Amino acid sequence: MKTTNRRNLALLSVVAVMLASVLLFLYLKSNSNQTTTYAESRDVIGRIKQLNAQWETEILKARIAISHNYDPLVAPLTEMTNLWERLDTMESNHGRTESPVWRASHDAYLTAIQEKTRLVEQFKSHNAVLRNSLAFLPTAEDDIQEQLGRLVDEDQLQLHNITTDTYDLLLSSLEFAQVTSDDKAADILLGLNKLGVNKLRLPEPFHSPIDILSSHIALILREQPVVNRLLENIEAVPVAERLDDITNLLNTDQQRTDAVDQRYHFYMLLFSVLLVLLLVYLAIHLMRSFTVINRVNKALQTANEDLELRVEERTRELRDTQSELLDTARQAGMAEIATNVLHNVGNVLNSVNISADLVTRKLRASKAQGLGKAMQLINEHPGDLGTFLTEDAKGKLLPGYLNQLVDAIALEQQGMTDELAQLTKSVDHIKDIVATQQSYAGANSLMEPLHISELLEDALRMNSGALTRHHVTVVKEYSNVPQVMGDKHRLLLILINLISNAKYAMSDLSNRPRQMTLGVKIVEDKTLQVSVKDDGEGIAEENMTRIFAHGFTTRKEGHGFGLHSCALAAIEMNGHLTAHSDGPGKGAMFTLQIPLKTVPEEA
Repeated sequence: MKTTNRRNLALLSVVAVMLASVLLFLYLKSNSNQTTTYAESRDVIGRIKQLNAQWETEILKARIAISHNYDPLVAPLTEMTNLWERLDTMESNHGRTESPVWRASHDAYLTAIQEKTRLVEQFKSHNAVLRNSLAFLPTAEDDIQEQLGRLVDEDQLQLHNITTDTYDLLLSSLEFAQVTSDDKAADILLGLNKLGVNKLRLPEPFHSPIDILSSHIALILREQPVVNRLLENIEAVPVAERLDDITNLLNTDQQRTDAVDQRYHFYMLLFSVLLVLLLVYLAIHLMRSFTVINRVNKALQTANEDLELRVEERTRELRDTQSELLDTARQAGMAEIATNVLHNVGNVLNSVNISADLVTRKLRASKAQGLGKAMQLINEHPGDLGTFLTEDAKGKLLPGYLNQLVDAIALEQQGMTDELAQLTKSVDHIKDIVATQQSYAGANSLMEPLHISELLEDALRMNSGALTRHHVTVVKEYSNVPQVMGDKHRLLLILINLISNAKYAMSDLSNRPRQMTLGVKIVEDKTLQVSVKDDGEGIAEENMTRIFAHGFTTRKEGHGFGLHSCALAAIEMNGHLTAHSDGPGKGAMFTLQIPLKTVPEEA
């Protein structure tokens, strides 16, 4: 009898396991997780559409922006790409990517986003050139008007006509940038012809400013329609429509899945009832062994509590050790990052200090102080001012002195304006250094189209004050290098460091001219090479292997971080930085080589 009960119990257990297996199978087949995944997929697509709209808004803002910061045109695309990869992974896990219809919609979206990206890259290139010319127009026109105002012996009516023609041409160009039309283009062409005729009527010093103004206006006339056409093409790319197609596919697929889930839910309910009845019957038998189970549970609970105490103790020890290691690593990383940032910022602060010092000295020695002396003479003769100005020896000199004072003050203001502009560029570069260092923590380098010669000129401008103060002559040996793809900020930091080091290497040079040579060329059609050569103190042979080591320096006031950070930046760009010197007193040359990545012609 006992054997029969055991056999019946075993049989019932087998039946219960089979029912449970079938129930589990039905549950997995009708898992409501599918609904959640569809909602998540639609949410991701919605966020991509929002980023696409934000991207188009940033493009329109860049159309009229004064600054050349194109980071807002890159960030939406990066987030869209990440979201699309997430969506693609989600759909791949559910097998939907194997559908031909899905693959067609997938490829259509990728084609649309690639086309839009290509058009945006073209827009950035053309719009940057256009914005530069538009920003330069008032300055160029002011230079011409200022020189016209100094011509006192010319025909005043003719000068007035030239001034009016130049101002009208400036207004027509600015209006053309806002409302592009054939009529405005015709007005600009007519104004350029007048400007060319007026150039022939003016002295030789006017020809260069007029040619510069004409070239910028002609560039605006050429680039503005291109920018407008690119904006229209970008707006016409059907990225949102392709996303709507994918959303419709998800909705259709969800409807089919919901219908299948309903059938499985019915089957699951039926088997659940059978399983509950069987479990109730088994529970009656299991109640008899409750005492044994209770005793075993108590023993297991005691063992479990002991095990938990031991695990908790070991976990606490591991957590303390890990915390110490993390603190040590974080402090070391923060120290190195802070050192690199301070070094790069310090290089630019040299230019800031020089510009600020020049402005301060000009303010202290300003000719405006002479205006107070002149007013003092006038205030001393309130009743006979006319007689004083016409008969007194000092009074006769006063009008001419005031005219000279006006010219001197204007020249001072122009000089201080130029220095403040250079100061602003240096401060902006400091912000770029900090922003770039922050971006290293969570993103790869940003590749963008650039002209390496223009980057060298920017680096020279950052060091221009120190180079002038040390009487350094810069020789430029630039080969014809096309526009390349590169990390602008890493390259700029390397060039600023190398130029600054070359200047310091020649600071004690007195027996020959101080000359620095900058070179740019392409090596073996696959490597871009930039070199900075000086005629300074050179490098000893025993220091050649340590020149890029962290903390190594030969200058008393140096700290040994500049060349080390430059070498690391070169490695991050898949390149390398090398040094060569024939020995002490024979100068040195630093050479940066990175892979050549030219910008495609269609971009």
